[in-house]
Amino acid sequence: MRKIITVLLTALSSAAMTGQTLTVEQCRQKALEHNKKLEKVQCKVEQTHADAAYYKANFFPKIDVLAGDMYSWGKTEMTLPMGEMAGNMLSQIAPTLLQSGMMSQEALGAFSQIQIPDQEMDFKLKNTFFASAVLTQPLYVGGKITAAYKMSRIGERMARTNVRLTESEVIVETDEAYMLVVKTQRLVKVANSYKALLDELQSNVDAAVKHGVRMSNDALKVQVKRNEVELNVVKAENACSLAKMNLCQIIGEALNSDISVEENNGSVSGLSTLINTGGNVDLSERPETDLLKGKTELAAANVRIAASDYLPQVVLMGGYGYLNGMELNGQKLFDNGSPSVGVTVKIPVLEYFTQGRHKINSAKAACRMAELEREDSNERMMLESKQCENNLSEAILEVQLTAKSSEHARRNMEMSKKQYEQGVETLSDYLDAQAMWQQAECDRIEAEYKCFIANSKYLKSVGKLR
Repeated sequence: MRKIITVLLTALSSAAMTGQTLTVEQCRQKALEHNKKLEKVQCKVEQTHADAAYYKANFFPKIDVLAGDMYSWGKTEMTLPMGEMAGNMLSQIAPTLLQSGMMSQEALGAFSQIQIPDQEMDFKLKNTFFASAVLTQPLYVGGKITAAYKMSRIGERMARTNVRLTESEVIVETDEAYMLVVKTQRLVKVANSYKALLDELQSNVDAAVKHGVRMSNDALKVQVKRNEVELNVVKAENACSLAKMNLCQIIGEALNSDISVEENNGSVSGLSTLINTGGNVDLSERPETDLLKGKTELAAANVRIAASDYLPQVVLMGGYGYLNGMELNGQKLFDNGSPSVGVTVKIPVLEYFTQGRHKINSAKAACRMAELEREDSNERMMLESKQCENNLSEAILEVQLTAKSSEHARRNMEMSKKQYEQGVETLSDYLDAQAMWQQAECDRIEAEYKCFIANSKYLKSVGKLR
């Protein structure tokens, strides 16, 4: 049943996509929703958020509870020689009592004659229950808890920034696939328009040859060119089909979905206002800038953690214990609880000089390396941004020039057609004029494609691609 439902849903989804015309914004949204790489970095955000909550818990006290119950059938019997123990004790303190006058010789003799019976003892564990609760609260551990929590928050921030970076990469990839479909659709139209011109010319030349006005050689020239254009039409259609499949794969649709895209994305109006004309490039909005800053902050916090191992550590401890059981001569020994509180202090003495300073110096060197990497990467990003800016400026100019060339080629073809019909221009010149117009149109389409992609890459290089 599940398989049937899945097949029906897939069929309905494919049917919904049939003949659908997508905008670049729609394609971007679909790509962001279905991209596996983006889903992976979003899971990383959840992981780092959980890590931050874990390290935050170290600020709060920890309570451990222990309880147990033990039953034993064994017992221990013993006899305490109370008379012998009393005699030994009396002989030890007798000189002191006599010298101090607290007891006379007669009284001491009388006291020594007292008979103390031996004590029989019967010790049993029987059913013994014990329970304890211990509270541990770190007061100062060299700043390790604070540094670890700070590192976890930095990691969470970097994970969220990495989502932005991945989103911008997905958008650029989607823009390239989208504009490739636009480009191939336009090339198909140009190829069909060129073929229509040759079909019309073929019909006119065949009629002229039939009436003896033109030589059969002219009809063969047109036929050769027409055959070449028919092949170009098939190639353009195949390229368009592959481009659509590529776009469907990126936006998470079935590869055989029949889609089309809007083609009004080749305008360069307004693009030049986005370009930074001179001066330093502002990289503050680039996700990479925040990632590099996070790496430096992590390295600095790691120095603090390395040093914390060799600083005093103060921990407050409190607890409560309860014991019930153990019988002596038929009576319970324990049936009560007792609270306790204490403070432990640990001060490393020799560890800092033997190994601690080397560990701290290693962490400081890693921190310095992170700072140097940040400076180097910032310079590289500035170069990249400047290169993207130059590429966009050149692409805008190329679009403007190819648009003019296409218009001139169209006018030249129209003039050549009139002159050919009037008999003042050869068929070869007219065919060349048509070929020039077709090539100029292809160049214009290619320029608009490159301009759109250059604009996306430039916006990504300055952190403004949304």
